[in-house]
Parts: sequence; C-alpha cells; structure tokens
Amino acid sequence: MIAASLHGLELAPLPGRMAADPLPAAAEHGMAVRVVVVTEQRRTLHLHPHSAELIHVVEGRGEHWQGDERRAVAAGDLVLVPAGVPHATVAAPGERLRLLCAFPHPDLAANQAETATEVRFGG
Repeated sequence: MIAASLHGLELAPLPGRMAADPLPAAAEHGMAVRVVVVTEQRRTLHLHPHSAELIHVVEGRGEHWQGDERRAVAAGDLVLVPAGVPHATVAAPGERLRLLCAFPHPDLAANQAETATEVRFGG
C-alpha cells in the first residue's frame, strides 16, 4: 500500500507559494502529487506542458486564474487545469490556502514552467 500523511510536511519555497511532495512513490505509477500552501495575494502564472493538473482546495479561500479568467475558490472546490494553460491560485487577504495537486506525469520538475505574467487577488 502506498499512503502518506498531509500533515507535518517540510515545505520548500516556489515562486509565490510553498510545496511538498507527500507521495514520492506516485512517480513509479506515472503520477506526481504536491501539497501547496499559498498565503500570497499575488504571484506569477505557471504552466504544465506535459499534463493536466487537478487541484483540490483543502483549506482557505482565494482566486484561481487560468489565462485572463479568474474564479473564486474555497475549501472543498476542485479545479481542472488543461495541459499548457497558464494558471495560478492566490489567497484572499488574511487567508492561507492549502491545495492538493495531482498530475498524470511522474516528473513534476520537467512538467513545470514559470511565466513572467503576474496576477493578484481582486484583479
């Protein structure tokens, strides 16, 4: 059985967010999984050229951007990001977003590219 806790993870900094891999063994099955914590109200868009991304908002509220479109998100929401679409999730003021992100591609480092386009909460 492959199982992991989402609590007590050592988060590493990424632009505008912190992230950890709670399930490294997922790569053996063609997947990558990340827990992402966002406290910033602005950040740059990024994209995944080789796969879609499924985001589950575990905690908090904020906005999710895909290209020029934005939508409010809150705990319990799911977001699907198609492959190659620039996107970002930003926290509402005073909020801490915790996201569980899954990718049907085993090498997230090779499947992630940051852009220079900045988005911010509230537009």
